[in-house]
Amino acid sequence: MTTLPDRPNTALLVVDVQNGVVRNAHDREAVVANIARLTKQARGGGAPVIWVQHQSKELPKDSDAWRIVPELDPRADEPHIDKAYGDAFEDTELEAVLADLGVGKLAVVGLQTDACIRSTIHGALARGYDVTLVSDAHTTEDLSKWGAPPPDQVIAHTNLYWTYQTAPGRTAGVAKAAEVDLGGRRA
Repeated sequence: MTTLPDRPNTALLVVDVQNGVVRNAHDREAVVANIARLTKQARGGGAPVIWVQHQSKELPKDSDAWRIVPELDPRADEPHIDKAYGDAFEDTELEAVLADLGVGKLAVVGLQTDACIRSTIHGALARGYDVTLVSDAHTTEDLSKWGAPPPDQVIAHTNLYWTYQTAPGRTAGVAKAAEVDLGGRRA
């Protein structure tokens, strides 16, 4: 039901699953395994897989910390977006890539729940996309020593509030990895 005309396709958006980002992530192995299964499902169904990587002083481009984790296998023919801000749409080519692919629906996975994931799902919904947050395929690190709730609570809260997000002519929702439909492209 996206508000983007002539964009019936769904894509898997993999955000910041980089060595330096997942190093201290809560439930890292299970989340990365769910993302790996979803990338396989997307490819099998013909849905685009789009890789997003954050660049910063802590994550310099082409460094080991910047690279996608070894459990995942980005392909050379899959779109790759470099970003410098939390929202993967901000000052990147993501919107143009999605338009070229006819994508109006996104399944979003990755890190950090309380930063780049939240920014990107809100940015996508505000730009007219239908957005499914994959509840067991995003995570964050423990920032409780700085006053944040423990990571399992951050994840649960994000899943809860995204379940009830609304916008005119768009859908937002949450689904477990096993429930996500990545059937891919339609004519």
